[in-house]
Amino acid sequence: MKAEGGNEGLTTRTRRFALAVIRLYSGLPKTTEAQAIGKQLLRAGTSVGAHYREATRARSTAEFVSKVDGGRQELEETTYWLELLRDPGATNANLAPLLDEADQLMAILTACARNAKSRRADS
Repeated sequence: MKAEGGNEGLTTRTRRFALAVIRLYSGLPKTTEAQAIGKQLLRAGTSVGAHYREATRARSTAEFVSKVDGGRQELEETTYWLELLRDPGATNANLAPLLDEADQLMAILTACARNAKSRRADS
């Protein structure tokens, strides 16, 4: 089941988000703490796009919603790790753009799930 409208745009956007997370991880300090948080961030931040990609190939509305919800969970976790890195002394990186993009992607995926559920209820 493909998401209506903007499918290619969201696929591209989640890929760009993953690449930004990878770049951030590559630039983190090599301290044990930063690397531990970074690995969690890397796993969660790069899986958002994978979940959405799976959602676009879902065989049912329920499967679509489940995959989108998985992406939302990964975004929530990504935000948590970014917030930890934002604390003073954790990193010198400007995390505001990534946090903003995570918020925007969360809103988009939430709308995707809500719309799919609404269409299913209308059927």
